Amino acid sequence: MLTSEIVQQVRRLQIRTNRQVADVLAGAYHSVFKGRGVEFDEVRPYVPGDDVRTIDWNVTARVGAPFVKRYVEERQLTVMLLVDISASQDFGSAGRSKREAAVELSAMLAFSAIENDDKVGLLLFHRDVVQYIPPRKGQKHALRVVREVLARGKEEEGVDLLRDRQQRTLASLTRRVGRRFRDLIARTTGSSDRTTDISHALEFCRRVLPRRAVLFLISDFLDENYQGVLRHANRKHDVVAVRVTDKREQQLENAGLLTLQDAETGQTRLVDTGSAQFRKAVADLGEQRTEQVNRELRGAKIDTLTVDATRPTLEPLLAFFRMREKRSRR
Repeated sequence: MLTSEIVQQVRRLQIRTNRQVADVLAGAYHSVFKGRGVEFDEVRPYVPGDDVRTIDWNVTARVGAPFVKRYVEERQLTVMLLVDISASQDFGSAGRSKREAAVELSAMLAFSAIENDDKVGLLLFHRDVVQYIPPRKGQKHALRVVREVLARGKEEEGVDLLRDRQQRTLASLTRRVGRRFRDLIARTTGSSDRTTDISHALEFCRRVLPRRAVLFLISDFLDENYQGVLRHANRKHDVVAVRVTDKREQQLENAGLLTLQDAETGQTRLVDTGSAQFRKAVADLGEQRTEQVNRELRGAKIDTLTVDATRPTLEPLLAFFRMREKRSRR
């Protein structure tokens, strides 16, 4: 049962994103994602300039004059939202987390697809596939997609909070009962099981989606060895990589001594953010990571959209649509 808080958040998100879709996004989405298939419409007499490959030779032989086949473009698309809900997505430094930015982006894409009479589906994943909603049409279905992204993220976040409390309790017990129990406690608590596995999510889509679809892969891409599967998926589908970031992941402020924890491994480290050398090392590492991910995505011929969780989501999404439309006209 959904809490009233989640229902209210879905309603607020629907009002805000529906207005943005109606005012700005719907036309841009429609001009970019027009459908890739074609279906037969009729035959008509050949006129000079027609492509000879469209000649219907059976009709031509029967009537004794050249006729060509006429096709119309299939408008309906299947849009799949692959949303990463791993532990690292819960990070946020300016009022909302990367997961919350992903929720808003998912809502915009879902409502844009429904406005265009397309099907939309959802795949939530971290290390495992958490939930799969098959693609369907309709406003009610789009609301379900948004609701599940929001609700499941909060549910997973709650599990992590409970695990953190358990680890603190067990750590306190460790100090009291002695070292001989530490290994047992470490095995009991472990690290977060919400690590990221992009390959597994893409392989799941390969099995359940028999026809070509537009896959929006929404993640922070804190993963390794997924490039081969990504290339294979892009040969069958139109994959769009949406990288959700936060500026504090590579631009630390001077806040003195801090204990930082890796959300996915649980490892902690005491750092001195007052050190200019340390802050530069973090910035350099973050820049290298960004360049590496972008290079890998370009190598796989994947279109990439970057969303900063500290900034509005609409503008980068609209800029991406405009880029795709401009490229399609060349």
